[in-house]
Amino acid sequence: MENTEFDNAVIIYPDTMANTLSARKRARQAEKRRNHNASQRSNLRTATKKVIALTESGDKAKASTAYNAAVPVIDAAVNKGIIHKNKAARDKSRLNNRIKAL
Repeated sequence: MENTEFDNAVIIYPDTMANTLSARKRARQAEKRRNHNASQRSNLRTATKKVIALTESGDKAKASTAYNAAVPVIDAAVNKGIIHKNKAARDKSRLNNRIKAL
């Protein structure tokens, strides 16, 4: 088999129909973006779960500190397009209500 310019191209999704170099590059970029977004989403969920766990344990001071740490993470997710701004506002409100209820 001859060595062609396409031999070095990385195929991310073998099921895709990316036949051109530009389509293959877009597939690589999409995969990279998907991994980055998944990481950001995971950080968001972890920060939220920390606040919920501390409110369920009943420690208001630690829950409040965790909430103050979670708010910038939630806001950053909005700025990066991971979640919608209304979802961020709803999540912050619900977490704050949990802390107030202690």
